[in-house]
Amino acid sequence: MTGATPASRTARALGVVLVAAVSAAGLSACAPSTADRPLVAVTTNILGDVVTEVVGDAAEVMVLMPAGADPHSFEVSAKEAARLRSADLVVENGLGLEEGVARHVAAAADDGVPVFTAGDAIDVLEWSTEDDSGPDPHFWTDPARMLDVVDALGDELDDAGIGTPGATDYRERLGKLDDAMTTAFATLPEDRRALVTNHHVFGYLAERFGFRVVGAVIPSGTTLASPSAADLRDLAAAIEEAGVPTIFADASQPARLAEVLAEEVDVHVAIRPLATESLTAEGPASTYLGMMRSNTDAIVDGLSTFN
Repeated sequence: MTGATPASRTARALGVVLVAAVSAAGLSACAPSTADRPLVAVTTNILGDVVTEVVGDAAEVMVLMPAGADPHSFEVSAKEAARLRSADLVVENGLGLEEGVARHVAAAADDGVPVFTAGDAIDVLEWSTEDDSGPDPHFWTDPARMLDVVDALGDELDDAGIGTPGATDYRERLGKLDDAMTTAFATLPEDRRALVTNHHVFGYLAERFGFRVVGAVIPSGTTLASPSAADLRDLAAAIEEAGVPTIFADASQPARLAEVLAEEVDVHVAIRPLATESLTAEGPASTYLGMMRSNTDAIVDGLSTFN
């Protein structure tokens, strides 16, 4: 038998390459792709983290709110708004939180996209001042209410034909978080459990763990409001009466709002940033569970300091 000619060797090599290419194409067609998975669009990054944990690989999760953004005022691009209207499910916080994207969620709903509103799954608290009141949208500061949201979300995902492979594990982790926060806050004597923030954000945490909300620099449930001189005077008096050593300002908002107290009404207290309304791009507060644990540590430390 004579050796193969260069032409025949080349033909066989091309045949091997062709067979390999066809096989690879067949395998690629069988493999799951992002386009094959349902799309769940989530308005806030806190809920985005929770949804991601619950659905695992069962869906693509598009989170609209960037890390470190203000949930009351962030907006979305035209591309994101278009994808929102083609999602298989939209998950929003509700209760008036996402003021900058509410119209886009409404447009998606008008197009027939199912919308899950987390605020509908909880026992809602009201914030109130002498001038105004409204539903408090910051339910995530109470992990027990977040557990209620996860349970209701699971039902909604099932109805939409989307799996929830991470739900059981995440429920257990939420329970451990609640236990850890209960233990940590129990180290604070009752007279030290007084909170002042840059706006009303800790109503649910206060109810769940036995704190008093002394006041807020902005007496509102939204960061888009502004404090008046009378608001600052009233808050200063309340701070002095309660002996509050620390004001907690959200990391997404300038501490300037709290510093005004020292400049305008001569109240000098420590100012401690917390990631309360948005996750961070990295670090402990880059997940919901991590944010809650780090905030708990900061609150206990800040209120353990004596003036």
